[in-house]
Amino acid sequence: MEKIHTDQAPAAIGPYSQAVACHGVLYTSGQIPIIPETGKIKEGCIRCQTKQVMKNLQAVLEAAGTDFTKVIKSTCFLADINDFAAFNEVYGEFITDKPARSCVAVKDLPKGVKVEVELIADLD
Repeated sequence: MEKIHTDQAPAAIGPYSQAVACHGVLYTSGQIPIIPETGKIKEGCIRCQTKQVMKNLQAVLEAAGTDFTKVIKSTCFLADINDFAAFNEVYGEFITDKPARSCVAVKDLPKGVKVEVELIADLD
């Protein structure tokens, strides 16, 4: 098992890794819209926050030697299900190969953000 870390994505804010590679599969931790350079939350609408989340995930994927075309499964958490359509627009700009996905509304997300996304990707 290999732990993946990049300074191009936010550092973990708890006892976990940005991602772990195991047996040719990458498992990312959930990314929220933290700007890596400042450590601050990207404020604004769901589109703005989703774009930051996807940029963070892109950096983690690249650090592991893969990209969005290799995503097998995503799990998406929204603070408000009414943001579903706007979230999908931005998500679809990054992930175009239509992997398996779950998208759920949750009561709260860390630091009061609107969105969190985690991925499973192929490393082969």
